[in-house]
Amino acid sequence: QVQLVESGGGLVQAGGSLRLSCAASRTVSDFNAMGWFRQVPGEQRELVAVITNSGRTNYADSVKGRFTVSRDNAKNTVYLQMNSLKPEDTLVYYCYGNLFGLTYWGQGTQVTVSS
Repeated sequence: QVQLVESGGGLVQAGGSLRLSCAASRTVSDFNAMGWFRQVPGEQRELVAVITNSGRTNYADSVKGRFTVSRDNAKNTVYLQMNSLKPEDTLVYYCYGNLFGLTYWGQGTQVTVSS
């Protein structure tokens, strides 16, 4: 059973920074891709950032230049560094991983940005 456990969410003022972590129960380099989604209650999750097993990254237009996704294979952890946070970034953030055609999700972590 693959488990993904997020941490690092919280409350921050606009313009501030947070770093989310996603600890995987297996080697992150095994995953085809890992990354982060976020969700407005009642709506579909939207892609925030993804990193492939070759190290390619992709970002939503709304976070380009502010967020950075990275991976530490030795720690089996994927990170999302979020800078210049805006109130509209206030959402629940979910870590995900795609492994052998299956998608796994973390439990979500709340990020709240006050104006």
